[in-house]
Amino acid sequence: MRLAIALARRGLGQVWPNPAVGCVITRDGRILGRGWTQPGGRPHAEAVALSRCDARGATAYVSLEPCAHHGRTPPCADALIGAGVARVVTALTDPDPRVLGRGHAALRAHGIEVVEGVEAEAARAVNAGFLMRHIEGRPRVTLKLALTLDGRIATARGESRWITGPAARRAVHAMRARHDAVLVGGGTARADDPDLRVRDLGVAHQPVRIVASAGLDLPATGRLGRSARAGPVWLVHAPDAPAERMAHWTATGARLIACRAPEGRLDLTEMMAQLARQGLTRVLCEGGGQLAASLLDAGLIDELVVFSAGKLIGSEGWPGLGALPARLLAQVPQFDLHHVQPMGADIAHVWMRRG
Repeated sequence: MRLAIALARRGLGQVWPNPAVGCVITRDGRILGRGWTQPGGRPHAEAVALSRCDARGATAYVSLEPCAHHGRTPPCADALIGAGVARVVTALTDPDPRVLGRGHAALRAHGIEVVEGVEAEAARAVNAGFLMRHIEGRPRVTLKLALTLDGRIATARGESRWITGPAARRAVHAMRARHDAVLVGGGTARADDPDLRVRDLGVAHQPVRIVASAGLDLPATGRLGRSARAGPVWLVHAPDAPAERMAHWTATGARLIACRAPEGRLDLTEMMAQLARQGLTRVLCEGGGQLAASLLDAGLIDELVVFSAGKLIGSEGWPGLGALPARLLAQVPQFDLHHVQPMGADIAHVWMRRG
């Protein structure tokens, strides 16, 4: 099962709205076939593994309950039944209401032994975004920050290239590749004119690039607008955003998503629900400071990845986070340390939302 879960990780960022699943088929202690969900979400892991072996009388280890509904492909539960497997071991029940125990039940109804809950915690970590989308109705959100030791992202003059070194920047591109989408605020899009695509890793796919901008007050002639037909760009905006700006962005090939914006500020909870309805399961937020602070205040950040550089700018520099509402220390957003690792000349530390 640990191998199946490791194989599942290969699909992260490429298979949404489907889960990233791994499958290993064995007989008499030998691996006969293995597979993982392919780009675009199909073929599914079980179909790939079954295509590589004769599975009669074998055991299939699957990191998520086999699907039991007819979509663009036949149900994986039926494929396992038709292949004559004798035993299926799974890590998790699929929370998709079209499945939700039906896959396990179909296998048992055909005399196949089913063992559930093996390495469930590890499998849950891989598919946390898929699970959150179905259970909580929003994608899992990771916030990335690249900071000096005193928590600054730029000098007083706005100089920010580069706070961290090449190893940390390469790690950020790898993070982009493992997420369905990269999100920035309108201020960052205006100030940095970012591209937000994965570079220098040789990957064939690109994440959706999202800008949250209530008034769409960013030029459609920037790098995102010029590349919108080469890779998806989504803009989340207020319903009353100026029609002329919407027309300019629509002409670039970008997708526009209207979201409630009381008092001119996007409702971030509604925004995340909208992104989940579009199929996204994992979103990487790369700033800016006000969007990051607002997401933290709304309880929408699940993982915090901080790259700390051995530099000091001082209080006149730009802070990594915008203002958070004043509150008692016990009421501020809190995270638990997951792990720390050197990253070239910098340090990467990963934190998980407490509770």
